[in-house]
Amino acid sequence: MNPIVSGIIPPLLTPLTSAGDIDVDSLTRLIEQQINAGVDGLFVLGSSGEVAFLTDEEREQVIELVLKLVDGRVPVYAGVIDTQTKRVIAHIRRAEALGVQAVVATAPFYAITGPDEIAAHFRALRAATDLPIIAYDIPVCVHTKLAPELLVQLGAEGVLQGVKDSSGDDVSFRRLCALNKAAGSPLKVLTGHEAVVDGAYLAGADGCVPGLGNVDPAGYVRMWRAYQAGDFATMRAEQDRLAQLFEIVFQPIGKVGPAAGVGSFKTALELMGVFTTNLMSPPLAPIDDAPSRDAIADILRKVGVLA
Repeated sequence: MNPIVSGIIPPLLTPLTSAGDIDVDSLTRLIEQQINAGVDGLFVLGSSGEVAFLTDEEREQVIELVLKLVDGRVPVYAGVIDTQTKRVIAHIRRAEALGVQAVVATAPFYAITGPDEIAAHFRALRAATDLPIIAYDIPVCVHTKLAPELLVQLGAEGVLQGVKDSSGDDVSFRRLCALNKAAGSPLKVLTGHEAVVDGAYLAGADGCVPGLGNVDPAGYVRMWRAYQAGDFATMRAEQDRLAQLFEIVFQPIGKVGPAAGVGSFKTALELMGVFTTNLMSPPLAPIDDAPSRDAIADILRKVGVLA
């Protein structure tokens, strides 16, 4: 059986104190909120966790804290994202020693690579570890789109056990699901998008890794369970509500990229009392203007996650 779980695996945010340190109390509240909602796993050190902004020491601290706080209640997957193969393997070694259940890796980036180099990269990761490997397809950050044919081939070889697709390419995602099924489903295919998850399920997705799940994990759990039960009307209604909640990422004034997206999630959790601050990792600035914060709060109230 594929060791990667199906269902809802939110990519945890990394809360920070006002001094810029990892906020253990806020992280504790976040994890309890997630597990109480019924999530199937947790993914640390992804894009939502600001992995690209953390030092190696901070990465280790986050993994160690999350594993301690989760205490075996759900599997924990760790991002080992870096520019090239040897650096990724070094991250795998540390994550493996700390006790994670799987690792998540992108294609190499900064230096341009093609299909042969990408395949060699993932095969080298497999040779370096016995942990399950999830390929992270996020071309907006690494500037390379992982081809469905290559992913399924690596899955059939046992190199990869899963894919987190954050490409935004619905045609490619549907092809990935179809090719994977035709090959005997060697991969667990997970969508990384928040607002079109119902469509991904109907295409054949095995679950979702939603950044917005930090704010409303229970909504994503309800949608997954409705899909599993064949209750497509409830699935669509829950997706419509979560799409309305996702509008928070479009409210920040003068913010783009993670400062708007992750920044909105952090601001929402601060307003909800889960996080102490909405501080971002340097050089990203937090959402601190009243109009943006008020607009986010209004949406949270409308969808019922803020009293």
